[in-house]
Amino acid sequence: MHIDIVPNRNSSPAVLLRESYRVGDKVRKRTLANLSKLPMDQVDGIRQILKGRKLVPVEEVFQVVENGSRPHGHVRAVLGAMDRLGFARLIGSRPSRERDLVVAMVAARILQPRSKLATTRWWHTTTLPNQLGVADADEDELYAAMDWLVDRQDTIEKKLAARHLHSDGLALYDLSSSYFEGTSCPLGALGYSRDGKKGKQQVNYGLLSNQWGVPVALSVFEGNTGDTTTLLPQVEKVRDAFGIERFVLVGDRGMITQKQINTLRGVEGLEWITALRSEAIRKLVADNTVAPELFDERSLFEIENHPDFPNERLIACRNADLARRRAEKRKSLLEATSRWCNAVGCGANRPSKGN
Repeated sequence: MHIDIVPNRNSSPAVLLRESYRVGDKVRKRTLANLSKLPMDQVDGIRQILKGRKLVPVEEVFQVVENGSRPHGHVRAVLGAMDRLGFARLIGSRPSRERDLVVAMVAARILQPRSKLATTRWWHTTTLPNQLGVADADEDELYAAMDWLVDRQDTIEKKLAARHLHSDGLALYDLSSSYFEGTSCPLGALGYSRDGKKGKQQVNYGLLSNQWGVPVALSVFEGNTGDTTTLLPQVEKVRDAFGIERFVLVGDRGMITQKQINTLRGVEGLEWITALRSEAIRKLVADNTVAPELFDERSLFEIENHPDFPNERLIACRNADLARRRAEKRKSLLEATSRWCNAVGCGANRPSKGN
């Protein structure tokens, strides 16, 4: 027996249960039942039975672990990228509960930044905790894993330096800050707020990276620490902790000041790149070392053997686009000031205090 589906021109196909038999040399068919009114899933079930297959209830074959599926694609994408980067081996060469928790927190931070309490609530809506075996973790265990991570900071930074810093290469460094609410942080202090939050305590942190901006080391300082005082510890870290004896340190003019340069001169194998402060530039203009006519034919030239900058090479450049923007801004400010004076009365037309 078998099932035939016979198409009809003006109606639905006919589903027939048929049997084949032989008459002499010819094979004929006879219809045993019309199954056209049955749903197709039942017709498929009959077809499987006719093929000798045993049908059993789904509940006997599959175990329903959980009703409803959780989002997984974004979790797999982030964990896959972390695997390719060797992230887990970077923070811990041996598998551990703490390492799995840290990987989960970093992945959660990428997918949905939240507090530690909210993280443990949010990640249960995805497959992330089950993928890493940390579904039973609470916020206290997450904070404990962060303490474990801090103790491994030096080892992790050395691994990063071996990957991304090389002798005779560039090292970039700068300092930033973050304010916070509360008063119990031992490093919290009032300082120059880059967030514009006056009256709020903050901590400063210095980031050391390679020439492509890949982070290598992070140092945290008290909130009132000056930029320049954090530079030399970074130089010592690169040389002593990372074992790189020759490199070029790049920082802005607020970071690498003349005082710092005088100290760096005695460090063998170290060079630096920075920018001059405005007072130093004005002095070069005043003694005609840098004159406007020098830029008539070239936008870039070098200055060597200047008495104020021994054993240094200065590069002077003129940015025509920046000069044009500043000229336009200056013109607009003058025009705005003139309109304001005309509106309120300025100069000779302004009444004196005695009147």
